[in-house]
Amino acid sequence: MSRVATALVDLEQEIDAPGAGLDRLCLVPTPFVPEVRLHVAEDPIVWWARMEARAGRALPPPYWASVWAGGQALARHLLDHPELAAGRRVLDLAAGSGLVGIAAALTGAAVVANDVDPYAVAAVTVNARVNRVAVRATGQDLLDTAPSPVDLLVAGDVLYDAGMAARVLPFLHRAATAGAEVLVGDPGRGHRPPDGLVVVADYLVPVTEPSVGPPLRRVQVLRPG
Repeated sequence: MSRVATALVDLEQEIDAPGAGLDRLCLVPTPFVPEVRLHVAEDPIVWWARMEARAGRALPPPYWASVWAGGQALARHLLDHPELAAGRRVLDLAAGSGLVGIAAALTGAAVVANDVDPYAVAAVTVNARVNRVAVRATGQDLLDTAPSPVDLLVAGDVLYDAGMAARVLPFLHRAATAGAEVLVGDPGRGHRPPDGLVVVADYLVPVTEPSVGPPLRRVQVLRPG
């Protein structure tokens, strides 16, 4: 069984498991995008520890099990401006839970959601299903490749550390040069370059990911330019 197939079985068992608690997944509306429901962990760290204990091995951090501010803002932007995605080929890069890709699919886009974590690929599958949209999920590492032909590339909260920013920014610019429209959700984690990205929208987004900061975070939607 492939890693993605194993992850999908694990998540489907988690979703169907009885009971409640900090180590469980729950299906909830997204605070800033209530049109989309997602399976998230009540406490991702507790859930992660339990899953690692059950698997008997290390698992990737469950970033897909939280709703990140950059993705919320970008999903809201697509639903408020459906002409950006409707009828277009969309790539949701570093998709996590699949929130942004699902929002694009709700507008009528043909969506591929990509994430290197097999549990994220599985999460996209189950979250798209519960929102009754078609999203094709893939697990390849795309960042060192030539971008595939798409009309719109969306990336929520991908500038979260220096290493990731150094890899993802050239990919985004290559996609834009190849003709794709590119939109990035950036909650100001400090790794945005001083130039090369233009602000197209500002949002104040409820913070639901693990955080010790304020309950609202300012998020900018950016495009290369």
